[in-house]
Amino acid sequence: MGRVFVSILLVLCCVGCVERRIEITSEPSGALVWVNDQQVGRTPTQASFLYHGVYDVRLRLDGFEPLVTEAEACPPIYEHAPLDLFAEMLPMQIENVQRWHFVLEPSLETTLSRDELEAGLLERAGVMRSELEAVPMVEAGEVEIDDEGKG
Repeated sequence: MGRVFVSILLVLCCVGCVERRIEITSEPSGALVWVNDQQVGRTPTQASFLYHGVYDVRLRLDGFEPLVTEAEACPPIYEHAPLDLFAEMLPMQIENVQRWHFVLEPSLETTLSRDELEAGLLERAGVMRSELEAVPMVEAGEVEIDDEGKG
């Protein structure tokens, strides 16, 4: 009985685990990265994770448009039930590495001249003004009723 207990104890001590890691790169490199609102560093960088699924990702680099997106950590076959139980019990460490690569776009300030930026701003402001002028104004205290009788 004692040998069985010692054998089980030895097996448990030798049990490996699955190390889950995300490697994040960007083009160009050096972007500051947040995953689910946690800052993880500048690209290229790595972060460990516990759960597979979709993560919110933000990247920021001076001279480039901020990138706000999602990325998915997909489980490999050995992380699906019932294989995941055996993967956790193997006497060696298994690495699950997810690789995410992002391409950043140059900001308008770096690609357009000051005159072009101002012209674009004025054009967008004119479009917004036209859209606002097309909306009928309602006097204070009045309720406008639509075709379906709703206010």
